[in-house]
Amino acid sequence: MSNTIAASNAAATNPRTAALAGVRIVDLTQFEAGPSTTQTLAWLGAEVIKVEPPGAGEQSRGASAEGPGLDSHYFLLLNANKRSVTCNLKHEQGRALLRDLIAKSDVFIENFGPGTIERLGFGYEEVCRINPRIIYAQIKGFAPDGPYANYLSFDMIAQAVGGAMSINGEADGRPIRSGATLADTGSGLHCVIAILAAIYQREFTGRGQKIEVVMQDVVTNMCRISYAGQAATGAAAHRNGNQSLINATSPSEAYPCKGGGRNDYCFIYSSRATNRHWERLLEVIGREDLVGDPRYSDPVARFQYHAEIDAIISAWTRQHDKHEVMKLLGEAGVAAGAVLDTNELSKDEHLRRRGTFVTVQHPVRGEYTMPAWPVKMSDSHVPVECPPLLGCDTDEVYGKLLGRSAEELAALRAEKAI
Repeated sequence: MSNTIAASNAAATNPRTAALAGVRIVDLTQFEAGPSTTQTLAWLGAEVIKVEPPGAGEQSRGASAEGPGLDSHYFLLLNANKRSVTCNLKHEQGRALLRDLIAKSDVFIENFGPGTIERLGFGYEEVCRINPRIIYAQIKGFAPDGPYANYLSFDMIAQAVGGAMSINGEADGRPIRSGATLADTGSGLHCVIAILAAIYQREFTGRGQKIEVVMQDVVTNMCRISYAGQAATGAAAHRNGNQSLINATSPSEAYPCKGGGRNDYCFIYSSRATNRHWERLLEVIGREDLVGDPRYSDPVARFQYHAEIDAIISAWTRQHDKHEVMKLLGEAGVAAGAVLDTNELSKDEHLRRRGTFVTVQHPVRGEYTMPAWPVKMSDSHVPVECPPLLGCDTDEVYGKLLGRSAEELAALRAEKAI
C-alpha cells in the first residue's frame, strides 16, 4: 500500500486506530453514488483526495445551495473526512498532476456520465498503465455493454429500471420511488464492498483490477425477495402497500396512533414463521378471545383477513401514542417500530451519544449536525471531520505528496491548471 502523508485527521494515519490507514483514494466522484463510496472509505480511515474543478468545484457543492459561497447541505452530507484539491482536467498540466496522484494511490474511482472519463484520458487502460496496482472503480447507471449504455441515470431512474418502483406503493396506486436513496447509496455501498475485496485480493496477486458497479443491477439485487412471489405465482411481483410482498402474513402495517399527526403511526409486524407474535399481540391489546379463531389460525390465513385485523389493531393503537405502542409491544416480544421523522431522529439523545448523529465544526456554517458512519468497530476509530472547503488541501497534497514547490504551484494557478 502507498505511504500516506500526514493528514489533518491523525486517527486516519494511525494503523492502530483506523482500519484503512495507509490506503489512498483518488476521488473523481460527484453527486451521491460515488461520494457515498468514498465517504464510507474515509470513515474507515482511508485518505480520500477529492479532485475537483477549479472555481465551482464538484457539481453538488452548488446544487441547491442557499447562496453564493455556501456548500450545499447535499454536498456536506456526502463528503465528510475527505481532502479537496483543485485540478483542471482539461489542461495538460492538470492532467499531469492527476497522473502523479494516480501513481501514488491505491484506488481510483469515478462516476461521471458515460464516456466522460475516457474523453478526459483516464480510462481503465491508461490508469492501469500508470499504476498496475491501482484498483479502478466506476459506478454507472446502465451496463456499458447494454442497450442503455449511453443513457444518464439518477437514483430515481435506477429505482424505476431496477424494479423497486414497481413494488413500492399501494396496490391500486401508481409506482412510487422510495424516499431512501436506495440506488445511489446502495450502489455506493456495493462499490465499497468490491473495493475492499480488491484490496485484499491484491495482497496475494500484486495486481489491481477494474470494478464495475451498475445502478440498475444494484437495485435489482436489493429487490431480490420480491422474486419469491414471482417464482411462486409466475406473475410479476406487485405493489402491496405495507403488506408482505409475498402475501404471507398479517399484521404488517403502519397503524394510526394517538396524536393524529402525519407521522403518528407505529408499524407492527407478525412473523410469518409461527403464531407466537400474533398471540402475544392479542394479549397486549386485550383480544385473547381471538386466539384459536379459525380465520386467523396461521399467517397465510390472517393475510386473507388483513383488513379486519387492521381495524382491530387500529382501534387499540389510536388509544396510545406511537412511543407507547412500540414500548408495550416491544416489551411483549412483538415486532413494532414507531414511525420516527428526521427531526426526531437527529435530536434523539441516545443516537447522539451513540454517534449515529454527530456535530462537526464547519469553517463557514459553524456547528453542523449530520448522520455519521453507523458501523461500530472495536479496533478502528475515525472521528468524523467536516467536509472540506474547495481546494483547501491543494498546496499540501501537491507540495508534500507530489513535491511541487511554491513557485510551481503559483505557476499552475496562473495557468488555471489548479
